Amino acid sequence: MSILTRDDVLHLARLARLELADDEIDLFARQLAGILEFARQIEAVDTASAAQQETAMPPPGTLREDLVLPSLERDAVLAAAPAADRRAGLFKVPRVLNG
Repeated sequence: MSILTRDDVLHLARLARLELADDEIDLFARQLAGILEFARQIEAVDTASAAQQETAMPPPGTLREDLVLPSLERDAVLAAAPAADRRAGLFKVPRVLNG
């Protein structure tokens, strides 16, 4: 197992544009070494016998059928709005852009 040196951590910190205190350098060296060791363990797992999956999405045709359902009555919704033009069937909202 390779051990990260303080110089390695300082180099990485420079690349990431981070300023580290002395105690952080040692802490990050241990943490990064742990992460690299974990990556080595993952890399060592034999996946040759694992079934390949092409996508995490379900195959086409497994989704539910689209259904037309009743919606809210326009007049009832406009009546509940703070401001509306009932003849045009529109909500009135405050202007957010100039012009």
